[in-house]
Amino acid sequence: MRSIAIKEIKEMLTNITDENDPLLTELANDSRKGAQSLLQKWKREKSAQVKDKERFVRMTEHEQEARIEGYEWIAGIDEAGRGPLAGPVVSAAVILTPDSYIEGLNDSKKVSEKNRARLYEAIMREAIAVGVGIIQSEEIDQVNIYEAAKKSMLSAVQNLPKKPDMLFIDAMTLNSIYPEKTFIKGDAISVSIAAASIIAKVTRDRIMEKYNEQYPEYGFSSHMGYGTKSHIEAIQAFGPCPIHRISFEPIKSLIK
Repeated sequence: MRSIAIKEIKEMLTNITDENDPLLTELANDSRKGAQSLLQKWKREKSAQVKDKERFVRMTEHEQEARIEGYEWIAGIDEAGRGPLAGPVVSAAVILTPDSYIEGLNDSKKVSEKNRARLYEAIMREAIAVGVGIIQSEEIDQVNIYEAAKKSMLSAVQNLPKKPDMLFIDAMTLNSIYPEKTFIKGDAISVSIAAASIIAKVTRDRIMEKYNEQYPEYGFSSHMGYGTKSHIEAIQAFGPCPIHRISFEPIKSLIK
């Protein structure tokens, strides 16, 4: 092993997944500091992967129970954008296969922007079906945010290319034509809802980044429409733009 350069060992380790691989045994006997550092890094990463897989399996328990009950096409549903002062509310519905494993999948709020983008692509590859529903700020002002979020969820279900036979919904009741189960903090306990939370969040963020190009003075790409200090100061300076929710405070009071 000592005849192999540290750089080569690093490359070799990227292809090793089995903890009983002979290379790891040889590496354990390599006294070089760099070799030991690489070995410990591999072990840490392997441990993290095992824990992630275990967490993912726990998050499939509700889906497994539903399949035992005879439901095959389970759509997880979640939304993004209830709280912002501007932009749409976006919902997603996602149907995963029973044997899907998407490394790092979690509630979108617990995932970095970089990893959300990676997960978005992985979900789009792995999912049987993905549907998205978008309700714009004008309609939010007309019907209120709760009804708008509900409507966006129903739209996401309708836009699924494959019809579900069970809905898993994060903290909402839709009264749809399908059997439903509602979960509090569902994006933390159901892989289907977690997947939907990622699709909804990334889709909405990309919409807000485009709005930032149209209305750069508000800085939408930095706060995504939420009521940050800089965003409120921009509204006070320039007034609301067409994508602001005029029924939301403090905008409602500012335009009186």
